[in-house]
Amino acid sequence: MTGISEKIVLITGASSGIGEATVRELAAAGARLFIGARRADRLKALAEELGERVAWRELDVTDAASFEAFADAAEARFGGIDVLVNNAGVMPLSPLAALKRDEWKRMIDVNIHGVLNGIAAVLPRFIAKGNGHVVNVASVGAHLVLPTAAVYCGTKYAVWAITEGLRQEHENIRSTIISPGVTATELGDDISDPQVAAALKDWRQKSLTPDAIARAIRYALEQPDGVDVNEIIVRPTAANM
Repeated sequence: MTGISEKIVLITGASSGIGEATVRELAAAGARLFIGARRADRLKALAEELGERVAWRELDVTDAASFEAFADAAEARFGGIDVLVNNAGVMPLSPLAALKRDEWKRMIDVNIHGVLNGIAAVLPRFIAKGNGHVVNVASVGAHLVLPTAAVYCGTKYAVWAITEGLRQEHENIRSTIISPGVTATELGDDISDPQVAAALKDWRQKSLTPDAIARAIRYALEQPDGVDVNEIIVRPTAANM
């Protein structure tokens, strides 16, 4: 038995990368998982592979109604919710002078509103039962700014602030922010600037694998009641920033 066994955990962005790795890690620890993302085919395949302790529903984190329905479905399936892992995110990097307003809006919608929609969907339930745990996946971009990443880093700074505010406002609800360094995932595959895409590929020569972040999330969740791991930054050993 672990601190995760039998916990009911919601995970967004679960169809690939850190989300998928977290599903696998927590399933191995005995959690019951309700997973969401836009790519329903991948969710279905993952749930079928891992068995009846994993259920899924298509989810658009930018849509508050979609997130509420996701949480309702999780509660109907498993009888409650103990943890939300807000993992979904996008990173179409570009210089500010490129004026990619649509990409800026997409990052704000997914990376900030998506986190807030998740919190709004579970917080009343956590308050009612007197406990719960919100894990928000941010980035080292919450702690530094790099050229082409101004808007992305801005969204992750916001996630850091939201997570800290949640911690201060609710003494019975745990809140954790996980900030991964460069990690080999699909994040950034939507970069439309060829030079920026090439630079990211070069930067990822020294990368974490998603399971490293999944283990950090598991560590935070395994702590006993009364212990709240507020923040974890995970970087490749070779990283210099």
